[in-house]
Amino acid sequence: MDYESVKYVEGFVDNIIYRNEDNGYTVFDIIYKGEEVTCVGMLSYINAGEFIAAEGDFVKHPIYYMQFSIKSYEFRAPSDAKSVRRYLSSGAIKGIGEKMAERIVNTFGDDTFRVMEEEPERLAEIKGISMTKAMDITAQLVDQRDMRKAMIFLQNYGITMSLANKIYTRYGPSIYTIIQQNPYKLADDIEGVGFKIADEIATKVGIKVDSDFRIKSGIFYVLTQAASQGHVYLPQQELERHVKSLLLIEISDLEKYLTDLAVDRKVVIRQDVKGNNCVYASIYYYMETSIAGMLSDLDIKYHTENAEIEERIKRIEHSTGIELDEIQKEAVRKTVLNGLMVITGGPGTGKTTTINTIIKYFELEGMEIRLAAPTGRAAKRMTEACGFEAQTIHRLLEISGGPVENGGKNGTTTLGMHFERNDENPLETDVIIVDEMSMVDVNIMSALLKAIAVGTRLILVGDIDQLPSVGPGNVLKDIISSECFPVVKLEKIFRQAAESEIVTNAHKINRGEKITLNKYSKDFLFVRRPGAESIIAAMETLIRDKLPGYVKADISEIQILTPSRKSAVGVDRLNVVMQDFLNPATPGKMEKKQGDTIFREGDKVMQIKNDYQLEWEKRGRYGIAMEQGSGVFNGDTGVVDSISTFDEALTVKFEDGRYVKYDFKQLDELELAYAITVHKSQGSEYPAVIIPMFQGPRMLMNRNILYTAVTRAKKCVCMVGDEEIFHQMAANENEQKRYSSLGQRIRETVEINISKQ
Repeated sequence: MDYESVKYVEGFVDNIIYRNEDNGYTVFDIIYKGEEVTCVGMLSYINAGEFIAAEGDFVKHPIYYMQFSIKSYEFRAPSDAKSVRRYLSSGAIKGIGEKMAERIVNTFGDDTFRVMEEEPERLAEIKGISMTKAMDITAQLVDQRDMRKAMIFLQNYGITMSLANKIYTRYGPSIYTIIQQNPYKLADDIEGVGFKIADEIATKVGIKVDSDFRIKSGIFYVLTQAASQGHVYLPQQELERHVKSLLLIEISDLEKYLTDLAVDRKVVIRQDVKGNNCVYASIYYYMETSIAGMLSDLDIKYHTENAEIEERIKRIEHSTGIELDEIQKEAVRKTVLNGLMVITGGPGTGKTTTINTIIKYFELEGMEIRLAAPTGRAAKRMTEACGFEAQTIHRLLEISGGPVENGGKNGTTTLGMHFERNDENPLETDVIIVDEMSMVDVNIMSALLKAIAVGTRLILVGDIDQLPSVGPGNVLKDIISSECFPVVKLEKIFRQAAESEIVTNAHKINRGEKITLNKYSKDFLFVRRPGAESIIAAMETLIRDKLPGYVKADISEIQILTPSRKSAVGVDRLNVVMQDFLNPATPGKMEKKQGDTIFREGDKVMQIKNDYQLEWEKRGRYGIAMEQGSGVFNGDTGVVDSISTFDEALTVKFEDGRYVKYDFKQLDELELAYAITVHKSQGSEYPAVIIPMFQGPRMLMNRNILYTAVTRAKKCVCMVGDEEIFHQMAANENEQKRYSSLGQRIRETVEINISKQ
């Protein structure tokens, strides 16, 4: 073939080699003049068996030789009998094979396509085709034609192919009316279409900036964004301010739009204790209300003589060689007497000893006990501390990534996460103990409580002075502040813990007491360095040369924690610097660039979103899979084991021995983890922690952040930088305001229950 002279090709799509569903880039083969031709281009829609006519040029690929690069194209219906037979035999129409295609074409000849579209009932004249099947064949033809038309239509509004497919599947032919009249409906109904995408479409369509649709969608978007910042609701005045900032218009009567949304059951408006209006996305209001009710149901009082409890505690103390103080004994007593119990306290205050005693107490009672924590690292710590297997809450609830009815927006069926354990299939156990409760948001708390049958004892353990959950709500703090359930706060620092300056200084930070920083401490070190560059240089020396031997740990176990992502010593910059320092590029070491990030074999990485469908395996000798499952969660860390450009995949070995294979298109779920934010470190413990002390956003440079960072270190915490920054953080009590109301919902529920008695 004279490649230079060929500017036009046509033929049947014989094989689709590759397709990017986001941008439509497709590599496929057609048969043109008896030869197989590989074509490449951006196509809105394509299936094997389609007849395509395309203009373009042949280009030489360095590996795959000559390819036809498409500039413009059109799909055509097959016109002659031979072409129609080939199309029908391709599998494009389900239920028609080669023999059936031949019978159809032999009957109708060149008129086949017209008959199929305009007189489908005549297909029933052919042996093997019923009237029902004839109608189905025509419906498939029409649907393919309509879908192709819709894809091209949606592409005009900048919608990706994968999203366009979701939209068409949801709405079908009514998509044209929806786009023209109210594209904001897409944001309500379809996962992946947010307000901003809908707003861009509305602008192109010409919808007015002050339309009711836009304002109501903007209100709901602001509430959704607030949830991503940890808020369950927003005060009405603050909501109005954010909506005006988003829409860039004046809204004369917000009440009208809120009333409409409330009637549509999309928002709930309630007053706080001061009488101020608070606006909730309905899902979070009812979630808090449901949590309050389920907690109240679990708060059952049991009767056991104090003498009997004391006797059993003494037996446990004698058998274990430990001695509880009076507050710890009170925690055990209250746990025995109550179906719901909260135990809180800082580091070194004996939470683990108390939990162990409670476990042994209920074991003597013959009860079945389950332990859980929000993250894999926290569950591992709990297992090591208690000598009793703990699971993540997700595993406890038996997470599944299959189809879930009513899981999508507006009651649609989506492929996503659900828990096998729920109110219809509760956990079969007598006692559940959950640690690191400060990390639990309203979503996980709701799912957990649904799976706990009334009569099961629930013990919640955590440190209320740690950072709150990443997700919406302030569950632990709100439960305690409600003052409706039994709570014991452990405050005494025990002798062994008191020998650690990490523990004693953490409590001083929390109490706002002055801390003297000196170089003589064994585990609470401060290295003074001026400026970002000298701070980074000192951190490099510490992480590679000094700390591994000092704490007897591998370099990968030592963690850099920093308050912010964007600063001279933020996560983004430190990861690039530390990657070059600890794992530089070398010949033979594979790497893959994803956006602005380079992933390299040997890199320390972290999963940054929950992916319930990612498959994993644990390998035995010779790399043989010994155990398999699915689900990788936000905060899981590991090392890049291998990168394959042939498979277009990257494999990570996580800390617990799971191997996970990521397609290159899934790499947005990973990021480098030489340095992580303090928020991401919640629930984790490291042999040594390095914290840069450098100026940053005031809202992040506070006592809460500093306390959480320091308490992540097991053997040594080393701060590097400006001593004044440390003291400023320790003195700054201003935490970012979080709007939650679980405490109020609990008090309301308890009052209602009392009134019914």
